[in-house]
Amino acid sequence: MSGLTLHDYELDDACYKVRLLLGALGLNYAKVAVDVHPGREQLSLKYRRLNPLGSLPILVDGEVLLHGAEAILAYLAQAHDPNKAWLPREPTTFGTVMMWLGFAGGELRCASLARMHHMLEVDADAAALDRRSRQAFRVMDDHMTQRELDGEKWFAAAHPTIADIALFPAIALSRDFGIDHDEYPALRRWMRHVRAIPGFVTMPGIPSYH
Repeated sequence: MSGLTLHDYELDDACYKVRLLLGALGLNYAKVAVDVHPGREQLSLKYRRLNPLGSLPILVDGEVLLHGAEAILAYLAQAHDPNKAWLPREPTTFGTVMMWLGFAGGELRCASLARMHHMLEVDADAAALDRRSRQAFRVMDDHMTQRELDGEKWFAAAHPTIADIALFPAIALSRDFGIDHDEYPALRRWMRHVRAIPGFVTMPGIPSYH
């Protein structure tokens, strides 16, 4: 056993990012289900002690306590990937991966909020979130179109990295709030590659794309 514990909400796309990488790394871990909806347990005093921001995911690895999906992905890649493939050390590739991690935690946040608004009636400006989500997905699709022209099939390297893991859930789950994936053909092809990663795990709402 690795001693890893993930405080998790099954329908949260940020938690799913961490589950994806844990699966790809083949790591054993304990999963603690948090009653986010309707219980809002992540805002309780117990969870505020783990993460003052009151958000998930939260990862515990021995004495290490981390929150925030992108930070957790980077930690797992450094601490538990002996080949250092998921977060390459070569400076240009490392920088590119980190750039897309920032995008996943920033620009793509609108897609997470749009989905939560649609599924759980979280208060939000649905039209604005839809517009911003489509703009972000267009940036991603344009990037992968160029990558394909260059003979590549991953966002940042010649193999999958945590950039791909961090970016996947937002677009893959976006049909939950009415996004037609046919509008983003390069991302559809890329999503098929992500689904083929050994150890891939799914969740409700992820398309099969056989």
